[in-house]
Amino acid sequence: MNVALFSFAYAPFEGGAEIAAREIISRLKTLNFTVFTYKLNKKWASEESGPNFKIIRIGAGKKMESGEKDTRKYYGGIWKKINYVYRAWQEAEKAHRRERFDAVWVMMASYGGLAALLFKMKHPKVPMLLTLQEGDSARHMTLGKFGLVGLLGGRIIRNADFIQCISHYLADFAALRGAKCPIEVVSNGVDIGLFQTPYSDSEIKSARNNLGLKDEYVIITTNRLVYKNGMDIVVKALAKLKEKRPNIKLVAIGDGPELNKLKTMGKKLKVDGDILFLGQMPYKDLPLYFRIADVFVRPSRSEGFGNAFLDAMAAGVPAIGTPVGGIVDFLKDGETGFVSKPENPDDLAEKINYVLGHPNVRNKVIANADNLVKRHYSWDVVSEKMGRIFNHITS
Repeated sequence: MNVALFSFAYAPFEGGAEIAAREIISRLKTLNFTVFTYKLNKKWASEESGPNFKIIRIGAGKKMESGEKDTRKYYGGIWKKINYVYRAWQEAEKAHRRERFDAVWVMMASYGGLAALLFKMKHPKVPMLLTLQEGDSARHMTLGKFGLVGLLGGRIIRNADFIQCISHYLADFAALRGAKCPIEVVSNGVDIGLFQTPYSDSEIKSARNNLGLKDEYVIITTNRLVYKNGMDIVVKALAKLKEKRPNIKLVAIGDGPELNKLKTMGKKLKVDGDILFLGQMPYKDLPLYFRIADVFVRPSRSEGFGNAFLDAMAAGVPAIGTPVGGIVDFLKDGETGFVSKPENPDDLAEKINYVLGHPNVRNKVIANADNLVKRHYSWDVVSEKMGRIFNHITS
């Protein structure tokens, strides 16, 4: 089976959606995938091949500055995105003439989805599978960019032959946006083997020393520094928490447009010396940082699913989140994690303090979370479900 995948972003730049696609492709070895994506970095190859995939990167790419970590700024303006849509469609047409695609897979109802929609309009008999991974609020997905997001995304949704959503929240959204096809919830997964990598005491001690940590408690958060992820709430909670637990630090992994604002907030609240902004780092390097952490937090304002929570669960770190979007599918207060009130740094500080002060409850939650991810959220389980969907839409 030959599958065309349209995804505006893809490896080596990876967020939750891109990691999901890569993990699924690596396991569905009987399928051949051609990925049509955007070339963010000039140094990336325009074409790349693997055992059962080919990546075609559209555009020339930009030259990244030395040490640049936040690749998203190279997405370009609207005209570059429109150019991607047209050229990705044209490249797919060329490839279709050579090898005939049995199915089209769309990663999110966005620019890749528009390219796929053009292909679908010309080849209506080729089934289109739409994966919804969006993490924005329903309002933004409907009215964002002066309504264009909702208008175009809605058309992609209505023309899909099958929709796979990573949460019930997104499944409900697809239904409300006029989906006419079957909708199935198949969540993202987590690389359990990676996040349960064994580290020696000396490796953990060395990692702490490199960060200037001694015997402090460590809060960790791994997310893009954007408004929806609520990092400002974490900084405010840290200031509150310092009154009760002066020996606590925050390790923030990720980059984004809110960085300078957060640093200024930290100085104003006199906790700037207690926050370590480590920037973006390779996914494979995250497990070691989870091993030095006592609690994971992300007080999201909106969330399609929340892959980072699964990372924390697999790594044995208790997670605190808010009851928004897809988080409620797996984060149960006092069972598989802890729930904090949205927009409430005081409550978040109290929850962190509770987790640190109640080791028996903490250990029970860690054990429950570990059992949950192994039973339902391994990439093998997710890929098997996705394989059944591909077989269904092409039968």
